Amino acid sequence: MSNPQQLRFSKEHEWVSEADADGVATVGITEYAANALGDVVYAQLPAVGDTVTAGESCGELESTKSVSDLFAPVSGEVVEANQDVVDDPALVNTAPFEGGWLFKVKITGGAEDLMSADEYSSFTAG
Repeated sequence: MSNPQQLRFSKEHEWVSEADADGVATVGITEYAANALGDVVYAQLPAVGDTVTAGESCGELESTKSVSDLFAPVSGEVVEANQDVVDDPALVNTAPFEGGWLFKVKITGGAEDLMSADEYSSFTAG
């Protein structure tokens, strides 16, 4: 599986895009995590206005196998949640790096602990 080079990755298997000019980045789970979860059937995402803290739980994903916490890869304020994923959680499995993104956050910190795509690939291979 190939991890997009422009993204950064957490040890909890979330990805985060580079922040835009307003400091807003997109967050999702990796293809590795989506495959490990199995078919995602429910997504509880942080709400707009919520403050998330890097490394802490901010929601959950439920699959046919288990329920897994969603961890924030960065700290900041949630500015958008992906309603498409709430309505159709299978998007997390079919398009984890595109339409299956989870939320957008105005970053205030925490990005320094993230891995590059190559580092994440090594992490998941080991």
